[in-house]
Amino acid sequence: MVSESLLNTGDTAWILISTALVMIMTLPGLALFYGGMSKKKNVLNTMFLSLAAFAIASVIWVIFGYQFAFGETINGFLGVPTHFFLNGIGLDMLHPDTGIPELLYVAFQATFAAITVALISGAIVGRMKAKAWLAFVVIWLTLVYIPVAHWVWGGGWLYQLGALDFAGGAVVHLNSGIAALALILVLGPRKDQRLLPHHLGYVVIGAALLWFGWFGFNGGSALAANGLAANAIITTNVAAATAMIGWILIDIWNSGKPTVLGA
Repeated sequence: MVSESLLNTGDTAWILISTALVMIMTLPGLALFYGGMSKKKNVLNTMFLSLAAFAIASVIWVIFGYQFAFGETINGFLGVPTHFFLNGIGLDMLHPDTGIPELLYVAFQATFAAITVALISGAIVGRMKAKAWLAFVVIWLTLVYIPVAHWVWGGGWLYQLGALDFAGGAVVHLNSGIAALALILVLGPRKDQRLLPHHLGYVVIGAALLWFGWFGFNGGSALAANGLAANAIITTNVAAATAMIGWILIDIWNSGKPTVLGA
């Protein structure tokens, strides 16, 4: 427990905003992005996958996820579950080495857990039923995401070996990518493999929200309103802009003109 006088209101305000920005990446950003790229018959189901993932991840995180991911390490593999249902985390408790409330850090990390599992949903559209997806979300978060988050971010064995992951390159992107690949290999190809985006407008709006939300995803990972956060935001924006320009040029090279989906 620490003194409320150590609270940094500027840092707290920034991480509050960042938490909302990361949520926007999943709802509605990812839901619109995946929904727009899916076939007409799969649009609502595709959006539902992201909605359900966010809801389930939010509840699991509060019940036991945060405790196992960020509790004091047990042999480097899991955290000590001392705060089930966030019991014992008070309003005046600050996250170590920061000026932000512990509860805010819980909320910020919950949005990371949610978008990580939601990212996987794009691989199972047309391959897995919604009921099976709901079960997968619970199992994967419990057995994969939470342990990996602890290994890298919670003081686990990878952290002890010197692993650095500023904003989820391993915990979020590598983790979800491997899971998506595994599901594709297990479930096999879709019956209809034609790329027939239902609504490119949804794709554009979703992509724009993802781009916007990534400022909170990467900038917020500094856990402070400082130069590191600003550097992360600039790097994120330039990387996204360069990637878009690159794909536009490839589109022109391949088809003679730029397209919305190509960009």
